[in-house]
Amino acid sequence: MIGAMRAMRFGRYDLAAFLSFAAYAAGSVVVPVALVALATDLHFALDAGGMGAAGGLHLARTASMVASMLICGFAAGRWGKRRTTGVSVAIMCAGIGLCAVAPSYGILLLAMLVAGIGEGGIEGIATPFVAALHPEQPGRYINFAHSFWSVGIVITVLAAGWAISAGVSWRLAVATASAAGAVAAAMILLPRRRGRKYPEHPEPIGWRIVAEQGRRILATPRFWLYFAAMFVAGGGEFCLTFWTASYIQLNFVDAAWAGGAGTACFAAGMFAGRSAAGYWVDQQHLRRLILIAAIAGTVVTLWIPTLTNLWALFGVLFVAGLATAPFWPSVQSHAVDRLDRLDGTMLLVLLSCAGVPGCGVLTWVMGVIGDRFGLRAAFYLVPGCYLILAVLIAADRRRMAITAGRVGR
Repeated sequence: MIGAMRAMRFGRYDLAAFLSFAAYAAGSVVVPVALVALATDLHFALDAGGMGAAGGLHLARTASMVASMLICGFAAGRWGKRRTTGVSVAIMCAGIGLCAVAPSYGILLLAMLVAGIGEGGIEGIATPFVAALHPEQPGRYINFAHSFWSVGIVITVLAAGWAISAGVSWRLAVATASAAGAVAAAMILLPRRRGRKYPEHPEPIGWRIVAEQGRRILATPRFWLYFAAMFVAGGGEFCLTFWTASYIQLNFVDAAWAGGAGTACFAAGMFAGRSAAGYWVDQQHLRRLILIAAIAGTVVTLWIPTLTNLWALFGVLFVAGLATAPFWPSVQSHAVDRLDRLDGTMLLVLLSCAGVPGCGVLTWVMGVIGDRFGLRAAFYLVPGCYLILAVLIAADRRRMAITAGRVGR
């Protein structure tokens, strides 16, 4: 699985992509970290039947993200991936900033919708943005870039958890997360230096061409296997990201720092796993990596609802992060390899249109289960997602073997 070590080269736009993923993560997790205090302040307390409402926040964000992703491919074709990514980061920051001043649940919901528009553009185009920089080994660089999602999570949950525990308003924590993306947007959008141009198509791509690229992808049966894999991979990952802090605060220690530390353990494992996969795992071994990680993730996450010791939970969350790390970027990059006759940018966008709804729908489902049976029982949804992912990737391997056999005959 491990290829020969080769140097990785990074430039301005790589650094901008890293910071964009970190800012995207900060905006995504600062609300979950602040959720207990935020929900009490805005009158939908989690311990009084408000878990469904909390999950609904992310479901609404998901709806606007998907709508944004469905059009971001057209935007990238018209204005290029660089400008589309930069504007998306700026819109996300505006939405998160609105969250910080929301006086009620309704305004908070609206703010999450605005943030979701920007996040959808980032989710849809930032990965092709990185892949275009490194066409020779896109999987390595995509995994490495996605590891900065985990960097953003670790920094945000630790800083926000500590600040809220120290009496700092959750509104200030959210506002700070909003400001984090401004530098990334500037790095992407400011005029380029000579000789440092971002690789774009020489001419804008018309909407009819983009639509035809999408139609061809949707008409390919194998695409739907990867679509389903992305749905459960994204759902399992974000269920842990979104609900871990609240789970710890409600079942172990009623302190934001503890919830933040638990989420940070999971995110640290994801950072270690993604950066290692990006550095060590060659493109042709991504399928095996996904399968092994999915099986390991299923086993590890089964332990989470059974643990009663907080420190043991922290350790298991770190290992769960290691297992979860390669799912999202590796499934996308592997799918582009296997469906190499289709347009790679549009394929990555449409696969994100599976992962993001998986995040939103399954996070909401977990909240509903938590209201009915308790959040501890709801955590069994995560290993269920990972087991389904393992089955899908194993089925893909079998199909590859059958296809190879027919070619051989």
